[in-house]
Amino acid sequence: MPWPNEQKGRSRERILQSAFDLFAARGYDKVTISEVMREAQMTHGAFYNHFGSKQELYAEAIGAGARASALAKLQQTEARGAELLTEFMRIYLNEAHVRQEHSPCPLAFLATDVANGEGEVRGAYTQVFKRLISIMSRTLPADTPRRRERALAVSAMMIGGVAVARALDDERTVKALLHACQVMGEGLLGEGLT
Repeated sequence: MPWPNEQKGRSRERILQSAFDLFAARGYDKVTISEVMREAQMTHGAFYNHFGSKQELYAEAIGAGARASALAKLQQTEARGAELLTEFMRIYLNEAHVRQEHSPCPLAFLATDVANGEGEVRGAYTQVFKRLISIMSRTLPADTPRRRERALAVSAMMIGGVAVARALDDERTVKALLHACQVMGEGLLGEGLT
């Protein structure tokens, strides 16, 4: 008897979330399909009912990570405009995010992996990045000079800041880096945050 579509959808999302968590923590090459399925509390064989390859899973996991991100959750609140951007930067440029204590951003946590990935994976990453830029651009007032460029620069700084912070072993430097990114990000966004 085939599984109802609703159950299959929930199983697929469980696999995607498990995969994203593992990929974000350890990288593509250090994660096996068996580990993903064990984390999802499903059998290895069930994987092929949902995905054709590990590469396909990875590409889709990038989107799953974005759907569970701080920005996605913030968009579901009443925060808008400057309040939304300020809160997003505060959550994103935070030591808890660097330590992966809450939903990590696929853009910061998978950047190195994706740079070595194939077209499907890079395409998924690019779509998530473009979506972030679009949200940030739309959130700034329409009369903000060079609105899209500001969104691009701040996004790249935030992503890079978290990626570098993850590689550091000096807590004081991590704090200083995250603080500097927040201050400079607010400055680049300028009147959009005032």
